[in-house]
Formats: sequence, structure tokens, C-alpha cells
Amino acid sequence: MKRACGILLPVFSLPSEYGIGTFSREAYKFVDFLKAAGQSYWQVLPLGATGYGNSPYQSFSAFAGNPYFIDLEQLVLEGYLTREECYRYDFGRDRTAVDYEKIYSSRFKVLRAAFEKSQIEEQDAFRKFVRKNRDWLEDYALYMAVKDSRGGEKWSDWPKSLKCRKCETLEEYREKLKEDILFHKFQQYLFHVQWKKLKKYANDKGVCIIGDIPIYVAYDSADTWANQELFQLDGNGQPINVAGCPPDAFCETGQLWGNPLYRWEYHKETGYEWWIKRLAYCYELYDIVRIDHFRGFDEYYSIPYKFS
Repeated sequence: MKRACGILLPVFSLPSEYGIGTFSREAYKFVDFLKAAGQSYWQVLPLGATGYGNSPYQSFSAFAGNPYFIDLEQLVLEGYLTREECYRYDFGRDRTAVDYEKIYSSRFKVLRAAFEKSQIEEQDAFRKFVRKNRDWLEDYALYMAVKDSRGGEKWSDWPKSLKCRKCETLEEYREKLKEDILFHKFQQYLFHVQWKKLKKYANDKGVCIIGDIPIYVAYDSADTWANQELFQLDGNGQPINVAGCPPDAFCETGQLWGNPLYRWEYHKETGYEWWIKRLAYCYELYDIVRIDHFRGFDEYYSIPYKFS
């Protein structure tokens, strides 16, 4: 790598009329600023769909993108929405902070309005996207649809047959929630199309994107629910041990993160298939990938869940 410099700016920190930074014209202006300033890199924080606490490091999926970042103005130009529909919702009035409660209450309603006009199933590009990403997208969309239908309840509190992913139960929910499942696929498609367009613009301007991914995934996530064998869980789906960080210069007593630990011996048996798929997907989204708390591959706390 040649010596170069860049700027870290989370997407959510970009200016926006809709309460949170998005893949909007302001993002393209920021790329123009980077080029004019002689910068080579734009580093972003994780782009995943945020879970409880709205942390980008506690995502509902290691693969899915954050629907909050979908630019509504592009949906207006494409005829999915009108500006009147966008202005109908309160996304927060403070331009210096993100009001996540208002975003959560409004963003999915306006995206649902776009979805209902889209006739997305008839679009070849959408069907191609779904086929290409079926490995993670099918489980994620089902997980989110079930979670929505159960008032946000974490998967470990779902009925046993659903928690344990009995085939007949999964088929029952796929049929019952098929419109909601399609809605979540629609959101991921929009995220993918808009982000790839922005990334290409940046690359064409000589700006590379540095992505940031957490080493661990959230316990309440599609990844953990759909791949329970990859994590240190007991027969009831409860964590056995959870993650933390040993003492270092930043924290004398170490840190408790609470994420389920990986069953590394199982990952080894599979040739690290899940990790390879995850990183391969990351390199479709970013030019360079930073794994947050990379030290966790070398040394980490294993904290009994009952003490966490």
C-alpha cells in the first residue's frame, strides 16, 4: 500500500432532512470534498442494521444493511414515494443529533409505503439480488418478519419449534408472513443498489472505502438464530460463555461485551466457511476491511453467561 490518508465519517453523521445521514446527495458531496482535499480513503463505521441500543456493533445481521441509510429522495425520483409522503413523518427536529426513537417509528412506515407501490417482485434485478444473496437473505428476512410480528421479542423467547428451526414451523411462518418477508428483502435490495452506486462514485473519484465489521455478532441476531452450531450455546439456545476484552491501556479491569463466543473448533471443521462467506461479502461492499477488536482472534475473555 502506498502512503495515503483519509477521513472516518459514519454515514449516520451526514446532514439529512430525514433525521439521519443516508446515501443521499450529501454523501456524494462528501466524496467530492475528499477528492478536493487530496484524501484517498473514506472509512465508515459498520453499515449493518442496528439492534437494541442503536449500536452499529450490535446488529441484527452480519450481512444485512441498515435500512435507515436508504435515501428517500432517490425513492421519490424513482416514483416509489412523493415528498408529501416523506414529510408526513417526524424524523426529529434536532439537526445535531439522531433521534432513534423517532427514526424507528417513522422510517419503516415510509419504506412500507414505497414497498406497496414498487411491484418489486416483477423486477428482474430484484430477483437476481435475492438469488445471489439467498444464503443470508432468506434467514434474515424471515427472522426480522417474525421479530416484528412478535413485538421485537428476542429469538430465544420464541416458541420452541421456531427457536429450534423445525422445518414445518419455518414453512408455516414463511407462508403466514410472506409479505413482511418480501418487505425486508425489498429494503435490503434498496440498500444494496444505493450503496453500490455511491461506492462506485467514490472509486471513480479515486476514493477507496474502508469498511468496519465487528469481530463478534449480537446474540439476538439472524446469524445466531440461523447458525446456532457456530456459537457457544446450550441446548436451549442460551449462551454458555460470552465475550469480553482483557485489561489493556484503555480499561484496567477489561470489558464485558456479552456477545456469544464462537465455537472455533467447529469453524475449523467447516474450513471456516461462515467467516469466508462473511469476508467475501464484505469485499463486495468495501475496498478495505477493518475487523473491529481484531485482538479477539488472539486473546479474549470467556465469561460464563450466568455471571454476565
